[in-house]
Amino acid sequence: MAGMSEHGMIMGIPRRWDEACFSIPALRAMERSGLLCGIVLHEEQAELFSKITSLKQIVYSDRTRAKKLAEALPNQGEASLAWEKGLLAEAFYKAGIVKRFGPEGAISKKLLTHPFSCKEGATEHRVRNYLKACELLGISTADPALFQPLDLGVTKKELSILLVPDSDEGNSYEWPLEHWKNLAKELMERGKKLSIGSFPQKKGRDLANTLRESLGEEVETLFIDPKSGGLEKLASYEICVMADSSIAHVAAISGTRCVTLFGPNDSTWKRPLGKQHQVVKRHVECAPCLSAKCAMDGRCQKELSVAHVLEGIERLKL
Repeated sequence: MAGMSEHGMIMGIPRRWDEACFSIPALRAMERSGLLCGIVLHEEQAELFSKITSLKQIVYSDRTRAKKLAEALPNQGEASLAWEKGLLAEAFYKAGIVKRFGPEGAISKKLLTHPFSCKEGATEHRVRNYLKACELLGISTADPALFQPLDLGVTKKELSILLVPDSDEGNSYEWPLEHWKNLAKELMERGKKLSIGSFPQKKGRDLANTLRESLGEEVETLFIDPKSGGLEKLASYEICVMADSSIAHVAAISGTRCVTLFGPNDSTWKRPLGKQHQVVKRHVECAPCLSAKCAMDGRCQKELSVAHVLEGIERLKL
């Protein structure tokens, strides 16, 4: 990075919530090194990243086009880093930023001046995709502080558990409703204080409302919106039990402990970051298939027992 001006580099934040959360350790490392001068991100992500970093934000919306975004970028930095194809890589190109970094293969070669290879290996967590880019730039990523969740100063509700049954990845990522009902009843019998979490942009079956209605008025539905107070809501629970979804990663960075139910996804690759969390899954021969719609009989979810999930919760010692 020799010869970089005082303006530094602009980093684009990945659009998906899970990928955005996986990029946070790399962002922290780059900011600490003095490399970054700002970040570009979707308006829905602004609240989360304002708590992660004090770097200048350039915010866009679903209506923003690359040309318009590019007009906000000149003189903001002499280098850019885009992680994925799409609006940000195109805007950095149209802005004429001199040094445009990005992963080769993921972004068209014409949009980059400095492509690099950082793909994680077969048995590595997705976070390595981002950390390897730091290492290629000569930035250390060895500090555990880079992976710390936020401390939002929120008081935990005693014996509280938030159940989030929906996934924005599709139906095959969701545990059966009857299993959720049985888990909830067992937890209530053990004296736990339950809430049911619902969040925007679900692609599954909208299990949250059905589950809440089956449990009676003493259980509330909590709407989780990461762009409007959702972080504090998540952080107020001692444990979140969640379908494998993007919101699980937001919950993890908010500072709550997560029990994540994995089915078709690869937990080695995409589990929430941190040793304070638990992954529960039923090993079947066809998983991980990464499919949003099961081509077989949904056995990875149907055969995941309530007892197994309870064991995952108990390991967190609530």
